[in-house]
Amino acid sequence: MSNIDQVWFIYLVRTHKGALYCGITTDVQRRFKQHQTGKGAKALRGKGPLELSWYQQVDGGRSLASKLELRLKKLPKFSKEMLISHKLKLQDVISV
Repeated sequence: MSNIDQVWFIYLVRTHKGALYCGITTDVQRRFKQHQTGKGAKALRGKGPLELSWYQQVDGGRSLASKLELRLKKLPKFSKEMLISHKLKLQDVISV
């Protein structure tokens, strides 16, 4: 399967202090396990317990997933919380 054909996801992980980390992956559960065991992003090491708070499939391959990740990271926490609570959709807070 080529990179374009792979299904990509954007996700938010909550740390024990309530901070939100944004990332992308092709396998949300595998990546979350990596974060929990300290083999994921350095930003999450020692910040557990972690909670997978939100994720969504991205149609458009890794390139689009990366662009969305950068935009989501720049949003205020309030907007991210609205995504998590399903009061907003990703397309409501990010225009591509």
